[in-house]
Amino acid sequence: MKNPYDIIVRQLITEKSTNLVEKGKYTFEVKQGTNKVEVKKAVEAAFNVKVVDVNIINVRKKARRVGRFSGFRPAVRKAIVTLAEGQTLDVFEI
Repeated sequence: MKNPYDIIVRQLITEKSTNLVEKGKYTFEVKQGTNKVEVKKAVEAAFNVKVVDVNIINVRKKARRVGRFSGFRPAVRKAIVTLAEGQTLDVFEI
């Protein structure tokens, strides 16, 4: 198995993701090309929790402008991980 920290890039902390924490769902940015099984094993190994479900979202690159310069924000792959009942992660200490 790959190192869990090679799969998980960072935890995403936004207003929407903090609302999902109340439901036991945590949002992570993961490497491109990983699948649900790899994400599940990586989260279980890294945080010592039981994962029930994994949903993966591919966010496309987005065109942005700064004055006369144009470019793109990079595409990211997000994973929303649902933990077993009664298990939590401390969102701000990860």
